[in-house]
Amino acid sequence: MPAPYRVLVIGVGSIGERHVRCFQQTGRADISICEINHDLRQTIADRYAITNAYTTLDDALNDPHDVAVIAVPAQLHVPFATRLADAGIHLLIEKPLSTSLDGIDDMIAAIDRNRVTASVAYVYRAMAWNIDAKKTIDAGRFGRPLHLVASGGQHFPTFRPAYRDIYYNDRATGGGIIQDCITHVINLGEWLVGPIDRLAAVAAHQHLDGVTVEDTVGVIAHHGDILATYTFNQYQAPNETTTTITCENGTLRIEQHNARWRWMTEPNPGDAWNDVPFTPAQRDTFYIDQAAAFLDAVEGKQPVACPVSQGLQTLRVNLAAMRAADEQTWQTVQR
Repeated sequence: MPAPYRVLVIGVGSIGERHVRCFQQTGRADISICEINHDLRQTIADRYAITNAYTTLDDALNDPHDVAVIAVPAQLHVPFATRLADAGIHLLIEKPLSTSLDGIDDMIAAIDRNRVTASVAYVYRAMAWNIDAKKTIDAGRFGRPLHLVASGGQHFPTFRPAYRDIYYNDRATGGGIIQDCITHVINLGEWLVGPIDRLAAVAAHQHLDGVTVEDTVGVIAHHGDILATYTFNQYQAPNETTTTITCENGTLRIEQHNARWRWMTEPNPGDAWNDVPFTPAQRDTFYIDQAAAFLDAVEGKQPVACPVSQGLQTLRVNLAAMRAADEQTWQTVQR
């Protein structure tokens, strides 16, 4: 069996800890961590029997690693990724890619110059039903996509009880529903039917206690000649996300919460869908699959799930959606 990859997880808050646990579960990774918070660093090192725990990125870079997972607040992703790429380390960068376009060109140049594998961790691309639905759309089974409607929500305090005190409470650190939550759904939509080029949006803080960032959003968009609507909130009781794509010759619907996609090609009394079910999975499963797929990409066995170019496209959509909501104007998504 090949020696495990030396994987450095930078930032071990909620999502960073999940990456630690899930890369370990692949059986292909020897984990180190880098975390500025002393108590958190010690807790995670003890919990996962990690020997190498660094205080700063400088310290970590003095010890060679093969792969880095960047899970610090989003405004730090690009400068960290640039330094790591220049050290020849392969990169899995948490979403969103950043909170601005600052430094992006330098980061991409460093990735290209050093020939490192780099991907943005949009985990919906690791879910089996999304992968299968994309293959079906790409194969043209239902004809050309015409219209996409994505909607959903969740009770965010249940999933992130500390939301008031972490990155979420400020747009500058990647907070708010546009950058934190609906970005997953938009990235999925762009993966399925192509990039957004124009949009308008409404967003507001409606309910979540202790923050002022938007917790509710609606986006209308053009994916070229495909029309789309995205809506989401972070306080409803059901944890549900549904994406419906109507094509020339049928309609396909992905239900994340039911681990399935469905299709219909003829009008049926009672709306009788044809189901393509998958085995329901725990949340960690998607991150284990994402970690394994990234290591496969490092080995050249398959392309990365979300290239930096596609993560950058979704970042541009995030920024355009926030401008559109703030200014109440249509926005063009620059490429």
